[in-house]
Amino acid sequence: MYQNFFGVGKRVNCTADIISTVEFNHDGELLATGDKGGRVVIFQREPESKTTSPPRGEYNVYSTFQSHEPGFDYLKSLEIEENINKIKWLPQQNHAHFLLSTNDKTIKLWKVSERDKKFCGFNLIEDDGTDRDPSSVSSVRVPQVQPMELMVEASPRRIFSNAHTYHINSISINSDGETYISADDLRVNLWHLSITDQSYNIVDIKPANMEDLTEVITAAEFHPQECNVFVYSSSKGIIRLCDMRDAALCDQSTKIFEEPEDPSKKSFFSEIISSISDVRFSHNGRYLISRDYLSVKVWDIKMDSTPVETFPVHEYLRSKLCSLYENDCIFDKFECVWNGTDRQVTIIFHDQYALSGSFDGETESTVVILYLL
Repeated sequence: MYQNFFGVGKRVNCTADIISTVEFNHDGELLATGDKGGRVVIFQREPESKTTSPPRGEYNVYSTFQSHEPGFDYLKSLEIEENINKIKWLPQQNHAHFLLSTNDKTIKLWKVSERDKKFCGFNLIEDDGTDRDPSSVSSVRVPQVQPMELMVEASPRRIFSNAHTYHINSISINSDGETYISADDLRVNLWHLSITDQSYNIVDIKPANMEDLTEVITAAEFHPQECNVFVYSSSKGIIRLCDMRDAALCDQSTKIFEEPEDPSKKSFFSEIISSISDVRFSHNGRYLISRDYLSVKVWDIKMDSTPVETFPVHEYLRSKLCSLYENDCIFDKFECVWNGTDRQVTIIFHDQYALSGSFDGETESTVVILYLL
């Protein structure tokens, strides 16, 4: 689908065209993709694909725009890449769609809207937009609304910047529809969607001496129903659940989800492969999924001692970790996502394969399907 956007039959070899993140909107009708070139391409589901038996998910290009441009941090003398790290859709309130996109330093709020009508027949403006000589006006005209070819416009509404010292790895919309969080390696900030120049630091794990740093934040996510609850994961393979009602700065987590390490599998690479690259709440808020290098784990938020299910994804790579470490592939990050019914988990990994695991929290049954994209 994405390659067809650049031309049927053409392979996408340019680094800027590599997809860095994808995100469906809440009803699944739109799919937003961000790439390493700072572009956002939005696909819309074809109505005909819903009526076929079985229903198919066919999407065509709906809109494309340049979200971020490369920048430069003059204080640190570092280049800021345009790569899109995350995209999050806001709940739809009217005919327009809103989404947040972020690169390493800057978060932007975009409005995506349709226009199929135009105004014409002004008295002092010609139809082509040029000014009209007032002396040539001999009669008063009433402006009219005329139909036009459908146009999809994407316009930046707000820019949230200068709040993160380190690279932003996560953004998450709150269930109240007014606030969101953004996370970098050492901090999590709380924003209001209408305020661009101020945010509140709610998690700060930066030690007084950076030599004492033992872990970094890798992902953060709001609870889908409780606006005061969020989780964040770390490079130590730990998930911390926090309640913002407890304190302004959530230094002490309410719950800690951590699986005891098997001593028989402990190795030089244990800490690297246990780092969590993504964490997601289920839609009902009952479960969590976490993605590390070799597996996907399903957690019950009422039981923090051990995951209720583990999907082995890259277990065959355990014997090849030394080679993966030498070519840096061991540091690759992967995402995971729930389907709409909270009964299936899907992740994408190397070689364009996807793993889909069906999980039933009541019967504790599991079905794993592997398919080629």
